[in-house]
Amino acid sequence: MDNYAQEINRRRTFAIISHPDAGKTTLTEKFLLYGGAINLAGSVKGKATARHAVADWMEIEKERGISVTSSVLQFEYGGFCINILDTPGHQDFSEDTYRTLMAADSAVMVIDASKGVEAQTRKLFKVCVMRKIPIFTFINKMDRDANDTFELLDEIEKELGIATCPVNWPIGSGKSFKGVYDRKRHCVITYSDTEKGTKEGETREIPVSDEAELERAIGSRAKETLEEEIELLDGASAEFDLDLVRSGDLTPVFFGSALTNFGVEFFLKHFLEMATTPLPRRADSGLIMPAENDFSAFVFKIQANMNKAHRDRIAFMRICSGKYEASMEVKHVQGNKVMRLSQPQQIMASERKILEEAYAGDIIGVFDPGIFSIGDTLCMPKEQFCYEGIPTFAPEHFARVRQVDTMKRKQFVKGITQIAQEGAIQIFQEFNTGMEEIIVGVVGVLQFDVLKYRLENEYNVEIRLDNLPYEHIRWIENKEIDMDSLTGTSDMKKIRDLKGNPLLLFINAWSVGMTLERNKGLVLSEFGRD
Repeated sequence: MDNYAQEINRRRTFAIISHPDAGKTTLTEKFLLYGGAINLAGSVKGKATARHAVADWMEIEKERGISVTSSVLQFEYGGFCINILDTPGHQDFSEDTYRTLMAADSAVMVIDASKGVEAQTRKLFKVCVMRKIPIFTFINKMDRDANDTFELLDEIEKELGIATCPVNWPIGSGKSFKGVYDRKRHCVITYSDTEKGTKEGETREIPVSDEAELERAIGSRAKETLEEEIELLDGASAEFDLDLVRSGDLTPVFFGSALTNFGVEFFLKHFLEMATTPLPRRADSGLIMPAENDFSAFVFKIQANMNKAHRDRIAFMRICSGKYEASMEVKHVQGNKVMRLSQPQQIMASERKILEEAYAGDIIGVFDPGIFSIGDTLCMPKEQFCYEGIPTFAPEHFARVRQVDTMKRKQFVKGITQIAQEGAIQIFQEFNTGMEEIIVGVVGVLQFDVLKYRLENEYNVEIRLDNLPYEHIRWIENKEIDMDSLTGTSDMKKIRDLKGNPLLLFINAWSVGMTLERNKGLVLSEFGRD
């Protein structure tokens, strides 16, 4: 038991979140570089060279240069075993990010120094606050002209409602970026550009007390500015308090440049010291402790066709407690069935390694023959509990899906059902018809492009999408309501989901209230439940 408690305690599992283009994927790659997991970082956009970012494995991601699905990456560094959940930054894929945050113990928020807090940062941050996830901030792209440093901190505090505590402080930005001041050790770490994709670079440490050397290294003007800013900073910023960091009320802030590698290792080392070991998880039977309880896990993501050659489907699970050992029998609670997990793997983007063992905090991928759903719980056969469900977000855009070639009906139904089970899209049917009439709902319109692309490339099925005017969807909580006698508005449409649950679509928001008035006892909800 002691040995596995030790293994669990060296785990750090975190998600990286940001607005698109803040440099999140580049930062992830540099972490992998320091951990020795890769030898050369990929070109994120895939234009300058033929290399693509390790984290972006899906074909459409390589073509567009954006992340559309979360990747899971595991590596060792400094005695720690690190699980990174790299999430899509684009808001059209935010539902995948919300679910991924359920599997993380902390979050790293990447902010572009020239843009500050952006719309998507706000949205994702609210999810972290809701879950009380500790947040660590990396202000990136200091090698480009940046906003005023105090203004950046002020913006984080005002926009996101969290206190900030800078751990280091930048000296200039863009062409005049000289390095950072380490507040704890009272020294300046100078910056020298590194070759793209490598981790070698010259850094020097100069104690602030060595005034002559400091002036030689950064110049007298930068030295004066730094002294003034340190004085201001010491008087104005919040004191560092690890308890406040871990409760999600204070964010440590780091400055650097992921592209040129400056400040990345400094951030990684400090983050590992401050971040928590795997946290207890809430189940219907109470709190499940990582080291005291036997193996348990929950499914937070399903991804089909990661391997084009095998047409497989992987269920990603976060291990919440205990130790997983190959060929052990576990209970799939929702399916009420004891089983052996098939081909449990550690996933490194599209690379895989079959696992013999894994511990609380680890993320494993398991071959799924179609039995798992997002939110499912696995535990030891003698136990019976369920982890908290993962909410389904209401789609905001709807389209009718039509097949171009009706002879490929079987592939079409299989493809669209599998993609829906991953949670990226939701599919519905007209209330009184079967699969002939399919309506697809998405959180962001870019998901329509992904659906079209994947059906064509992975299932060899061409589709046409006809946009529908509906913008509001409601689940019917009291299933006993007679759908045929339900009185709605002229812009209302009755549909059902894949599990047969009745739902209503509306064009106008006011129609929701009117329908509730016309049908006494009707209870509508904005969220679906597993």
